[in-house]
Amino acid sequence: MEILIPSASTPAPAEAVTGSAWVTALATGSRTQVDTVRFAPGARTRWHRHPLGQILVVTEGMGHVQSKGSPPELIRPGDTVRVAPGEWHWHGATDTTPLTHLAIEELPADGTPTELGSFPDAEELPAVSRALVLEQHLPEPRVIDHFEVRRISIAPGGGTGLHVHNGPVFGSIERGSAVYQIEGEPPVLLSRGDVFYEPEATRIARFDAQGEGVTFVAHFPAGPGETPRLDPVPA
Repeated sequence: MEILIPSASTPAPAEAVTGSAWVTALATGSRTQVDTVRFAPGARTRWHRHPLGQILVVTEGMGHVQSKGSPPELIRPGDTVRVAPGEWHWHGATDTTPLTHLAIEELPADGTPTELGSFPDAEELPAVSRALVLEQHLPEPRVIDHFEVRRISIAPGGGTGLHVHNGPVFGSIERGSAVYQIEGEPPVLLSRGDVFYEPEATRIARFDAQGEGVTFVAHFPAGPGETPRLDPVPA
């Protein structure tokens, strides 16, 4: 047995992808190749086909996949896409969310390469994309009579410190990234397109901006006479 350390990510070839995408090689044998591919929002491949087909396993985010002659289909974490040998297709992120998937491909013994076509035309792309990114039931019913929506930016290396909110908070990352952690739970890295939920009166251990800082939109549902508030907790 050998435990391999994944190689560093490299940008996907510009001739194969529009937008920003990164490839991390996980395994490359004489007949099988396994990569992790991460697409930034709006990034997608050309139409292309593999001599022996391909399997895509979605691990994060959301995207679309389309086979020639069929409409685009939304793909989410847990979905597995089996592409037939020689089947023309494209895949990539939605316009608003990133996408990460495993790409598993059997390689032909004669070295026949993947064939690239054109990028999808505008009329081939989904005209409207709707996706459920967060469904959260509150632990107790609340009376809500107004919402506050705030755009919040934290400078690189900055953070909120240990804190609680007097109501639930729902947010989505617009730019940059942050480490988010509910006290007693594992930390989570949030990046562009990711959503988060801070439960009411729950100790939030970390919301720490990473090297490029972070900007996010936070939604604060509030009851009559209530002002959404962040309360620092002494260490």
